[in-house]
Amino acid sequence: MKSAKKLLALLLAFVMVLSLAACGGGSGDTSTPDTSDAAAEESSDDSDAADSEEADADTEEASGEEESTAPANDTLVTTVEQGLEGKFSPFFGLSANDVTIWEATQAYTIEVDRVSNPIMTGIEGETREYNGTDYTYYTASDMVVTENEDGTVYYDITMRDDIKFTDGTTADIDDVIFAMYVYLDPTYDGNSTLFSTAIDGIEEYRSGIEPLYSLLIAAGEDNTDFTYWDEATQTAFWSEGLPAAGDAFAQSIIDYLVNNGAAAATDPIEAITPNWGFEVPEGATVSDFFNVMLEAYGGDYNELSDTEAASGSIWSYMDPAYQVGVETGESAPNVSGIQRTGDYSMRIVASQVDATMIYQLAIPITPMHYYGDESLYDYENNKFGFVKGDLSGVKSKTSAPMGAGPYIFKEYSNGVVYMDANPDYFKGAPKIPHLNFMEAAEADKVTGITAGTMDISDPSYSMDVASQVADINGSEDLDGPVITTRLIDYRGYGYVGLAANNVKVGNDAASEESRNLRKALATVIAAYRDEGIDSYYGNTASIINYPISNTSWAAPQVTDDGYQVAYSVDVNGDPIYTEGMSTEERYAAALEAALGFFEAAGYTVEDGKITAAPEGAKLEYQVNIGAGGAGDHPTFLILKNAADAFKSIGITLTVNDLANSSDLYASYQTGVAEMWCAAWQAGTDPDMYQLYHTEGSTNYYQITDEELDELIEAGRLSTDQTYRKGLYKAAMEIIMDWGVELPVYQRSECVMISSERVKTDTLPNDMTPYWGWMAEVQNIELK
Repeated sequence: MKSAKKLLALLLAFVMVLSLAACGGGSGDTSTPDTSDAAAEESSDDSDAADSEEADADTEEASGEEESTAPANDTLVTTVEQGLEGKFSPFFGLSANDVTIWEATQAYTIEVDRVSNPIMTGIEGETREYNGTDYTYYTASDMVVTENEDGTVYYDITMRDDIKFTDGTTADIDDVIFAMYVYLDPTYDGNSTLFSTAIDGIEEYRSGIEPLYSLLIAAGEDNTDFTYWDEATQTAFWSEGLPAAGDAFAQSIIDYLVNNGAAAATDPIEAITPNWGFEVPEGATVSDFFNVMLEAYGGDYNELSDTEAASGSIWSYMDPAYQVGVETGESAPNVSGIQRTGDYSMRIVASQVDATMIYQLAIPITPMHYYGDESLYDYENNKFGFVKGDLSGVKSKTSAPMGAGPYIFKEYSNGVVYMDANPDYFKGAPKIPHLNFMEAAEADKVTGITAGTMDISDPSYSMDVASQVADINGSEDLDGPVITTRLIDYRGYGYVGLAANNVKVGNDAASEESRNLRKALATVIAAYRDEGIDSYYGNTASIINYPISNTSWAAPQVTDDGYQVAYSVDVNGDPIYTEGMSTEERYAAALEAALGFFEAAGYTVEDGKITAAPEGAKLEYQVNIGAGGAGDHPTFLILKNAADAFKSIGITLTVNDLANSSDLYASYQTGVAEMWCAAWQAGTDPDMYQLYHTEGSTNYYQITDEELDELIEAGRLSTDQTYRKGLYKAAMEIIMDWGVELPVYQRSECVMISSERVKTDTLPNDMTPYWGWMAEVQNIELK
C-alpha cells in the first residue's frame, strides 16, 4: 500500500522543496519525478478572507452597506489552495502551499533561468536568450564549478556583500554554512536530501549519532539496557510520547483529506479513512486510525511513516525531547567538504561529478541569528550555530519564516497570510507594499478575480474555464478588460504505461517478441491521441512523442535530427504514415502496422484477424484509468477508440475506469496492472534514474536493460548539457523500443490576473514553469 503516492488522487501534488524551480519560478518542485502528481492529473486536472489592517484603513464603509472585500490599492492578493498547515520554514515546511509561503521570504545561493538552467554569474547579471529575447538574470551569488583530474569537483560560491535580512542585518557566508549544517544534521527530518549528495565527509559527520526516538523504537518497549536513556524516559516514550505523535500523524491525514475536499470536517472518522485506503470501526478515534495503519504495516513505524505521510513523518510530531541526537559511536566534528574561504565565500568539495548536485546547492540564505544561535557559531572550532543533534531551536521558528527575500512575513490569520515588502531586497524593493496569500477553493479562483477580491489566481485550466473567461471578458481573447490569462506549459506530461513483466511473450519481458507485442498495443493507441486530446483540451494541450516534459532542456525538438513521432514506424522500421493521409487512412494504417507487430510477436494472424496468442501472451489486456468512473479524463476517448479498433482484429482492450483513483495508483505501484494511464511531474534536472533504471524506485515499467542503465548513469556523471541531451535521447529511444511507455500529452496551466487592478505590462514576459510571476514580483505594479 502506497498511500503517500495515492493521496494526491484527491487533489494536490505533494511538492518536495529546495528545488531551483522554486527559487527561480516561485512555485514548488520535486527533485524526483512524483507519481502523486499523476493523481492530481486524474482528478483535479481532468475533471471569507480577512483584509489586512492597511486594507481596512483604506476601505470606506458606506452607511447601511456591507464593508467592501476588495483589496486596498497597496495590496496584491493572490491565492493558495485551501489547507495551509502553518509550517512556513525553509527547513521543515512540507506541503506545496506552505512552500509557496516561505519561498516569498527567501533568497537563494543559486537560481535558475526560464528553462531551469542554473545561473552561474548572477551578481553582475547573466544574459541568456529565451524564445528570441535576451533576459538578464540577477542572483545573490556566483558559482564556479571545477572538475578535477582526480574526479573530485569544487563548487566555489561567492555571495554578494550587500544582502540584508528582513530585520535589517547583513547576511554572510556563515548563514549559508549554518543552513547546510542544519540540513546535514543526523537528526534532520525535513525534506532536503542534501545529505544524499557526494559532498566529502557527510557520512563521517552523520554517523555515530541517532535520534533518541529511533533508538527507543529499535530497542522496543521491553528493553532493559539503559545505556543511553533511563527507564523513566523509555516508559514515558511508549506511554505518552509515541502515542501522541501517532495521534498527530493520523490527524494530519484526516486534516489533509478534509482540506482537499475528500471529506467534510463534520464526517465521522470511519467515513473519512476509506479515502486513504483504511477501514476503521464505527465510532473510531484518531488513535484507532493510527493503530489500524500500524497493524497494516506489521508494527513497522518507519515504513508506515515513510509510506503514509501526508504532511510530515510520525517523528516530526514527536516531542522535541525525543528528537535529540544520542551519540552512540564515533562522529566527525565537521563535514570536510564544506570549506569557508572568506566572509562571503565558500568551497564545497564533492568526491565525484554529479550533474544533479548543483540543484541541491540552492540553499536558502537563512539568518543564523534567528534560526540558530550566533554564540554557538565558531567555524574554526567546529561550532555551526546550534548543538549538533539538537534542532529544537530551528524547529521553534517553523511558523514564522525570515529571510532575505522580496517580502516579510507578518502573520497568518483566518486563512490569509499577510506580508510586507522588504525595502532591502537585493533585486529592488517590491513596488507593491503588501502581499496577501488567500486560501481559496478551486471554484472561487475565477469568480474571485471578477468580484475584485483576488488579483492573481491559478485555476485548473480547461475548455470550460476558457469559456467562462471569454464570457466575462466579452471576447474570445485570453486577455480582456476583466481577466488577463497567461498559459504556461505544465511541468509534466500524461502517458500510458505498460508493465513489461505483465505484457510479454513467454518468460522474457526483454525479448523482441515481447517488445513487438507492447509496440503493437502502443501503435494503435498512439494513432488516436490527436483526436482525444483535442476534444478534451482544445488548443491548450499538445501531443508529445518522447517520455519527457517539453519544458525540459533535454526534450527532443521537432527540428532535431532523428526526431520521430511516437510509434510511427512498422515492425520493419518503415514509416506507417504518409503525407496527405486522411484521418481514417491513418487509423487503418496503424491497425495494419499493429498486425505486423502481433505476427512478429508470435501471434497467429489469418485474413487480417488474430486467432491465437503465443505462450505467455493473451488476446485480452486491460488498461486502468482514473476517470472517476465517468470517462472524465483526456486519455479516455483515446483508449475507447483504440479498443474499438483492436476489437476489429480480434484483440480485446478493456478500459477499466476506476472511480477511486487510489486504486489506480495501487495497481501499478504494486506491479499488478498490465497497462495504466497517469502522469509524471518533471524535476528541474532530466535525470532518469528513478523512473527507468533497473534499480529505480519508481521503475513501474519493470525495465531491466544494461545499456539503458549505462546511459542513465553516464548522464549523471557529466555536466556537459549537449552531451547529456544526446545520452538522454538515446535512452528515450531504448525506452520506446521496449514499448513500455506511450507519451500522450502535455497540458497547459494558467495564471489569471485582474486586468482591472494589475498593470499587466509589469508582469514577467515569457513565463515558464521555472519562471513564474513571483520570480519578478518586485517589478509588478497595481493600477
